[in-house]
Amino acid sequence: MIETQRIAEAMGGAAVLGQAIGSLSMLEAVVHRGLPKAALTQVVARAVADPGERRRLLHGIVSEATYKRRRVLSPQESERTERLARVVATADYVWDDTDAARRFLHEPHPMLEGRAPLDLALTELGARRVEDLLWRLFHGLPA
Repeated sequence: MIETQRIAEAMGGAAVLGQAIGSLSMLEAVVHRGLPKAALTQVVARAVADPGERRRLLHGIVSEATYKRRRVLSPQESERTERLARVVATADYVWDDTDAARRFLHEPHPMLEGRAPLDLALTELGARRVEDLLWRLFHGLPA
């Protein structure tokens, strides 16, 4: 799994989360309390360049009406945000290039039945599959 600090940075780091995240238990506590909605905005911006696609992804995690109404995400919405941040942070680490990571996240991949990694990352099992694929790529295994 990617380092906790990288996941936190994908969500805007201490400036957005209100504290430096140094451990998995700290990240879990922040997610359980509910992330600020700016964390979702930050991770979506890292994952997607196009403003229209950003909006679609953001409102795929939290409905537009709910997003406008809230300052803090629910624990379930926070878990989805953390999951997306984990995948984005892993892609950034593996590719070491934001644009290459974004391309990977958006391009259909044969090991994911021709689906885009970003689409799979919206569920826990899908995110695990994407992370597994990324680590295979990182270690030079067939992918």
